[in-house]
Amino acid sequence: MQHQLDGLSGKHVVFLSWRDTRNPEGGGAELYLERVATGLAAAGCRVTILCAAHAAAPPDEVVDGVRYVRRGSKITVYLRGMAALLRHRFGHVDVVVDVQNGLPFFSRLVTRAPVVVLVHHVHREQWGVLFGPVMARVGWWIERRFAPWLYRRCQYVAVSRATRAELQELGVDRARIAIVHNGSDRVIRVDESKAERPTVAVVGRLVPHKQVEHAIDAVVALRDRHPGICLQVVGDGWWEANLKQYAVEAGAEDLVSFLGHVDEQRKHEIYARAWVLALPSIKEGWGLVIGEAAMHATPTVAYSSAGGTRESVRTGVTGILVEDQAGFTAAIDELLGDDALRSRLGAAALAMSHSYTWEHAQESFGVVLLAAMEGRRIDTQDPDEGS
Repeated sequence: MQHQLDGLSGKHVVFLSWRDTRNPEGGGAELYLERVATGLAAAGCRVTILCAAHAAAPPDEVVDGVRYVRRGSKITVYLRGMAALLRHRFGHVDVVVDVQNGLPFFSRLVTRAPVVVLVHHVHREQWGVLFGPVMARVGWWIERRFAPWLYRRCQYVAVSRATRAELQELGVDRARIAIVHNGSDRVIRVDESKAERPTVAVVGRLVPHKQVEHAIDAVVALRDRHPGICLQVVGDGWWEANLKQYAVEAGAEDLVSFLGHVDEQRKHEIYARAWVLALPSIKEGWGLVIGEAAMHATPTVAYSSAGGTRESVRTGVTGILVEDQAGFTAAIDELLGDDALRSRLGAAALAMSHSYTWEHAQESFGVVLLAAMEGRRIDTQDPDEGS
């Protein structure tokens, strides 16, 4: 990678993100950010990440060559980011990466440095799920109208073609949208034998838009067809108590295990033992857990309407994409009941997982940053489309 990114050596890249992976609410988007940042640091960049403060990590630290500055809450971190740029708290900055998780950091208002906007997915459906009607309308107006206008001359990075298409619908010029897919970590060695009983896994933050309830409903509906069926829910979040209550009310206490946050070794053991990964999320820019499960030959059932899943899952090849909740339950039923199909899809998922590496993502992201600093625009880094 180094020879591709020689021009980045010594450059200062500042990421503005509402969270980092050590944040209890951090997830796949934060892992993507940190994998890219670590790669840039290894290539000789000075890299700073400003994110919200939390109790799980100190206000300031350096990890793998990346400087973390944690300030403010999940709301005030946006003001802290703007103030830090405006007052030159980071010193000289060569390029800013504004991570837009629904709301941007409005960095274009306070810096003359080139700005690259990183978007995992558009939050159209999520505003109404997470907020009341007034806040939902304001947030969606900012994402849909104000942000595309504010960043109208900036380079964008999307993690999938689906996200690029969503951004185009908001008025972002395709010629300013590069695609840099997620990578997959090198597999953690665990016992790869599948569980004896039909096991479905859900891995991710426990928040409403992940719709874990759909997975609970599925195992309840299938308990008679697949004796011994169980659902293992990995992750934590502010919706956890609601999900546990939902499981009780659904009569699923004996079927569902809430395992909370687990370490990487344990997470991969769960992937390996699972027969199926269920991903009932409303929206996914890519779906990092799909690739993680695939490394253990575990196929995924997800919603086609989630967006990025249409690229991270090849339906009928590495998993099954469905259109509605009835289809979601039916697909899990089909996979649990057909050993040959599950084995075939799992093998193809494993093969596909080797196609996406963090090294490639890091190099592609670095090329986009170089172009931005030189005043050039890149419309794709997608290996399936050419450049």
